[in-house]
Amino acid sequence: MKLYNLLFITLGMFFMGLGMVGVIVPVLPTTPFLILASVFFVKGSDRFDLWFRSTRIYKSYAEDFIRDRSMTLKRKITLMLISDLMLSFPFITLKNLYLKLFILLVVIFKYYYFIFKIKTKKIYE
Repeated sequence: MKLYNLLFITLGMFFMGLGMVGVIVPVLPTTPFLILASVFFVKGSDRFDLWFRSTRIYKSYAEDFIRDRSMTLKRKITLMLISDLMLSFPFITLKNLYLKLFILLVVIFKYYYFIFKIKTKKIYE
């Protein structure tokens, strides 16, 4: 196995671990970490990629987004609120106007991306 394959697999495991912690700890966003893990597993090894895609955590939190770039409204709102909460701390505590403006631009872009670029998956009861 080549060194970069080992590096990609290691990074995939790391981000999968962060995603699993994110299931339990509400401050960590699960889906982005699992998407990163998937990217690294794809680059690292077909065997690890197949294994990861067969896990329950992948199927529950990342499969729909990776397959058709969609999320449920509940997942979108949860991710948005968590990221808003995390961005509010530096926005409130920083004194630098330019950094505050940058954070505000990040929030605006985030809302634009989640509303217009990521489809909202409809759940039928």
